[in-house]
Amino acid sequence: MAARAYWQGQIRLALVSIPVEIYSATKSGAAVSFKQIHEPTGKPIHYEKIVTGVGPVDTDEIMKGFEYEKGEFVLLEQDEIDAVKLESKKTLELTQFVDADEIDVLYYEKPYFVVPADDLAEEAFIVLREALRATRKVGLGQLAMRGREYVVSLKPCGRGMVLETLRYADEVHKAQGYFRDIPDDKPDQDLMELAEALIAKKTAKFDPAEFHDRYVDALKGLVERKKKAKGRKIIEDSSDEKPGKASNVVDLMAALKKSMGQSGGAAKAPAKTAAKKPAAEKAPAKRAPAKKRA
Repeated sequence: MAARAYWQGQIRLALVSIPVEIYSATKSGAAVSFKQIHEPTGKPIHYEKIVTGVGPVDTDEIMKGFEYEKGEFVLLEQDEIDAVKLESKKTLELTQFVDADEIDVLYYEKPYFVVPADDLAEEAFIVLREALRATRKVGLGQLAMRGREYVVSLKPCGRGMVLETLRYADEVHKAQGYFRDIPDDKPDQDLMELAEALIAKKTAKFDPAEFHDRYVDALKGLVERKKKAKGRKIIEDSSDEKPGKASNVVDLMAALKKSMGQSGGAAKAPAKTAAKKPAAEKAPAKRAPAKKRA
């Protein structure tokens, strides 16, 4: 495998240990990067490590320090930090199993591919993978990587498995603080039917290749135009209308109907509930004579 393993160690389930390697499952996308430039000379600006009252210093004079009081630091060597003993540096012990939908999406952070480290580990690796698949469970444990310990989840992915780092509870804001002012109202049924029809019309299988970073494309276009402009300032005139707030339900209904038309199909008229014709009056049914009690 060409890529370098991000972590090497073992997955432990009770008395079973499986040597594995972990690889990053994601990579940085296309981006346009900018440097700070000194305009009069056109030269890039550099940053120096500076100590107050001393001036610039060499990198080999720099240590890591923890501020335990204002202006007071404990200095640590890198090898002292590396020597901190933590079992999860080399072992991911699966301590709990949960249903996948029990983990809120807010807790997921970054995915990694997990593969067996060698041929001898393959059998146990496959057994664990298929057991997770059969039970539809996700394994949980803790793993130390690159200077911190993570809560991680483990689940099947094709022939391999995917490990995902999770955020700790104190790293996630409580949703109630943001959502409490949103009214808990029932939506209008006609609007719901139109919205559901629009969603159904635009539903398709997820294909990540269908999406790309349009902002990067726009910036590249701006750079090319700027090169040809010989210093002239370029400001694009945006004629796009800013979205306005719907003033009432009628505006939202019109917007949904227009959206259905733009999506390639005519909107089906929602079932009307208010303008029903009164049913023809029927003669009241005759009651059956009551049975006499013995």
